[in-house]
Amino acid sequence: MGKGASTGLWWKMNIKIQTPLKLSVHKTKIVCTIGPSSSSPSRLAGMIESGMSVARLNFSHGDFKEHAKNIRNIRMAASKARRMVSVIIDLPGVKIRIGLLQNESVMLKKGAGVVLTTRDVAGTQALIPVEYKKLPKSVSRGNIIFLNDGFIQLKVEKVSGCDIFCKVLIGGKLRSHKGINLPGVKLNMDPITDRDLTIVDFGLKHGVDIFGLSFVESPKDIIKVREFAKKKGRSVYLVAKIERREAIVNFDEILKVADAVMIARGDLGVEIPLEEVPGIQKRLIQKANIMGRPVITATQMLESMTQNVRPTRAEVNDVANAILDGTDAVMLSEETAMGDFPIETVRMMARIALTTEGQREEGQLSDNEEMQINNKVSLSRSLTITDVTSLNAARASREMDARYILTPTASGNTARRVSRFKPHCWVLAFSAHSQVCEFLNFSYGVQPFILSKKFTLDPHKLFKNLLNWHLLKKGDTLILTERRLSLHQGGTDSLGIVTL
Repeated sequence: MGKGASTGLWWKMNIKIQTPLKLSVHKTKIVCTIGPSSSSPSRLAGMIESGMSVARLNFSHGDFKEHAKNIRNIRMAASKARRMVSVIIDLPGVKIRIGLLQNESVMLKKGAGVVLTTRDVAGTQALIPVEYKKLPKSVSRGNIIFLNDGFIQLKVEKVSGCDIFCKVLIGGKLRSHKGINLPGVKLNMDPITDRDLTIVDFGLKHGVDIFGLSFVESPKDIIKVREFAKKKGRSVYLVAKIERREAIVNFDEILKVADAVMIARGDLGVEIPLEEVPGIQKRLIQKANIMGRPVITATQMLESMTQNVRPTRAEVNDVANAILDGTDAVMLSEETAMGDFPIETVRMMARIALTTEGQREEGQLSDNEEMQINNKVSLSRSLTITDVTSLNAARASREMDARYILTPTASGNTARRVSRFKPHCWVLAFSAHSQVCEFLNFSYGVQPFILSKKFTLDPHKLFKNLLNWHLLKKGDTLILTERRLSLHQGGTDSLGIVTL
């Protein structure tokens, strides 16, 4: 399915709709990881109704048959709900993981001895298999090994053949296939593996063209996947996951070639000191905003809701602060993949987003981050016509108390550039390409519509459709961006203000 093909995830503009359409109540997008707790049609329907915007498939777990079924179920549930739900495939990358345990989990106790082995054995409390065959050659006596995002820590006491003898410094519950981190140890492994490319091929065959790239270190990692897809005759959207120190060092260059970024704080918080993560999160989000790249904040946002129906106050603050930092999307991992309350967790995330956005829009919270983005874009010496148009569209929407900003777009670029200013009103984006619309679903406050090829984007016809769908009423003010004089496709150069 190539660019412009219909995925059945959203309505087309030439379809007569009998009932009013509803936009989400919150503008921050919610990414949910699909797993055993959330893969049933009824659970997916409940999560979509509660506010899920994007479904994440984590290919570190499950097989192709299972994921193919999940893709079908997600699309059917989205179609029934008449909501756009984009699908992102998260590539496993080179993350070192433990192997399969005999039981669902084992408890490692502080002070106990445990052996990590590359031998093909079923794991127990005392003997844990690892999937990386070169691990014994990569560590030595005194090294600290982190398991499960650093919650469990082991100290290497001896290495003998295939076995690494360790002492448990910090214990905890360990499940199969959890990650292993070795801060400061250079593994000399290509972040993009052959299996990653096989998964990309699978995704393309199933109509998925948005991929999360794990353990990105430099722009070449992104280019490798893009070139692979290009040889298949496809264009893809690539989300660079920032979870290694090298990615932070090379962030500006990565941002130039990636379509979006994800701040994956689990592995990042092991690779660098935990206390540095909040400041880095703010800095990276702001850089992504300035470049008009969607940014996802991920990992343990409502972790306690994996087993509890309410989050902690600290978790609520974490989600709210990520939104205030300027994130486009917030992500749920185990909370929806394995948790006991996936629908309730999405509902809680939506409530936090709605409240935080409302307080910001009413001026109760500081607009400092937003003002910095406005100022940096305004003062840039390399402003494009689209930059100027999008900046003024956002400003005009505030001054005129506009109901919507309407952005016809071929590439999605104009809508993303408007979105970075976090306007108070929704950005309604119209494109003939379903692929463009699905990726726009990652951007804050953007609602994409797929145009039928038969549909002529006449503003008056567009206004009439929006009135018929009960998205507009007489007296509403609209901001409209469009291409009038530019000879180039996608060259948004004009701004109009209309009161119906």
